[in-house]
Amino acid sequence: MSEESSKLLLQDRWAPVTSDMGFLEADAERAARAFSSWQGGLFATDGVTVDARPVMGSLEQVLSSLLPLSDGEKQRHLFIPTRSAWTAYFDNGYRGTDAVSAMSYLAQVLGCRGMRVGVVPHSLQKDKGRYGVVALEVYGPRQTEWLNYLRTLYAMNDGGRWVFGQTGEPFSFEKLERYQARKVRDRFTFDMLEEYLRHLGLSPFQEDFYLPQGAPAWLVEKRGNLFSAPREYTLAQAREDF
Repeated sequence: MSEESSKLLLQDRWAPVTSDMGFLEADAERAARAFSSWQGGLFATDGVTVDARPVMGSLEQVLSSLLPLSDGEKQRHLFIPTRSAWTAYFDNGYRGTDAVSAMSYLAQVLGCRGMRVGVVPHSLQKDKGRYGVVALEVYGPRQTEWLNYLRTLYAMNDGGRWVFGQTGEPFSFEKLERYQARKVRDRFTFDMLEEYLRHLGLSPFQEDFYLPQGAPAWLVEKRGNLFSAPREYTLAQAREDF
């Protein structure tokens, strides 16, 4: 295990599911039911039902409700309450959670902020491993110059070369001088991301941040004739790629 992996949620053993995380500044049940209503409307004429139900247990038990993972239409979506005003979001995608579209859309529907947090330790060696990334995207309830994005920051390895990017208005707590670092990888690091998230009221890499006592998570599940029969994978099979 790398030093960076040891700092991630559950020591990164639930990657790729937890490599990207979504967050909504809203109640977990309300967020789950809004998502269920949205997806139910999209699939209403296709014989697909979409239901939301509570799930109890430890964080890993709750995450297990997403299994098996899928490389087709995502069938299971999980909304987990936290010890903050934010609800976490994960789905059962084989390549990891796709937080962008759901969080961006629900931020507008629920009139709140949404977020995507992405961290992948760079481990690629001789065509094995993963390209590294540290990313933060924040969405608002209203239209901006680009959809409803308020702020984006990322440093990522793009096919062997590190690149840095940013859009939107910086938050007051950002360390703007760091974005001029000579080494591109140092312009937005995991430690910076973790500090920024604390300013926003989140500690997403700490297990005890999730599931306040007695609060269930909410699983949204699609059942019926999806557009294509997805291939299913265990978590171990999904991790074999890296």
